[in-house]
Amino acid sequence: MNRSRASDDRAHPAVVTTPDGRTLHCQGAWTMPDVASAERVLNEMSWPAGGAMIFEGSGIQAFDTGGAVVLYRALLEARGRGCQVSIEGLRSEYDQLMKLVSSNWNAIVAEVAPRPNGSERLKSAVRNHFDHVIRGVEFIGESSTALLRLCAAPARMRWRTSLNCLRLDGVNALPITGLLTFLIGVVIAYQGAEQLRKFGTNIFIVDLVGISLLREIAPLIAAILIAGRSGSAYAAQIGTMKVTEELDALQTFGLSPIELLVLPRVLALVVALPLLTAYADVLGVFGGMLIASNQLNVSFTAFLSRFEEAVALRHFLIGIGKAPFFAVIIALVGCYQGFQIRGGVDDVGRHTTISVVQSIFLVIIFDAICSILLNWWDL
Repeated sequence: MNRSRASDDRAHPAVVTTPDGRTLHCQGAWTMPDVASAERVLNEMSWPAGGAMIFEGSGIQAFDTGGAVVLYRALLEARGRGCQVSIEGLRSEYDQLMKLVSSNWNAIVAEVAPRPNGSERLKSAVRNHFDHVIRGVEFIGESSTALLRLCAAPARMRWRTSLNCLRLDGVNALPITGLLTFLIGVVIAYQGAEQLRKFGTNIFIVDLVGISLLREIAPLIAAILIAGRSGSAYAAQIGTMKVTEELDALQTFGLSPIELLVLPRVLALVVALPLLTAYADVLGVFGGMLIASNQLNVSFTAFLSRFEEAVALRHFLIGIGKAPFFAVIIALVGCYQGFQIRGGVDDVGRHTTISVVQSIFLVIIFDAICSILLNWWDL
């Protein structure tokens, strides 16, 4: 804050007097801590309608930006009533501060937008979410239209891009997917073994591990891993291209970003995720077999025999059948969030995070709906 002070450190608070109604005597310290009383007087003052008016400032002992703002606001108020206002008696440094305030007045009085109340914030949030849903539906429609065009002309498909995505999102994901599902199988078997041992039903560890992994856990874990690993990569890659205006260049050359960037990734994940799910099933069940053998004395042969009897093929098919839908959700959400990026690198990071959260959320919602429907159909 700009401040100019006289040598008198014992300046009194700001005072305003108008002995004749046409001369405004300003005295005391016109600084932030001391100007409140003078501001109240000026706000309540009845200004004359027209004529000359003098602001006499020789009695001002201290002056800073706060005092200058209060004094200049009063000057504008008087001028608004038609008065011809002049300022006399100000020291040169105080006069410079007044000129600085007047030249930056628009920035000083710029009002901060009032914070909306609760109902307005709720309406704004609902409106924003509705707009996101509409744009998401439009994106799905554009992707579906592009897919139909490619089905009519398969030669336009970017097969090399799809194979590269299949390698990055499928083959390179094998180690982490296998390790995690193996450990999940170990954990499920460990937790189940403690309970089954109490009742002497050790063999039912096969039912617990087999059905839970094949039907629910393996496809869900694989989908969550792919959402964090590949869905975020899609959003970051497309978002970076958006920021660097590469997408604009593609459209200038007459190329469709949907056909070039979205559909190859969707196709690659639709192929990769069911294969990763089957791979996760095998390693998860193998982890359960190890724990069943060590903790419950269920040999590999007994485990496999019971597995063939207790775990129906439909459980495996249900898990594999959900994987392509998980893949479509993950790929479309990741690509959609990439296209929504408007700012710089900060926006890239934000939408990358959003893509992961939304993908996992939608995958779990879809899985819950499938579970409810399959339960109704006794599958």
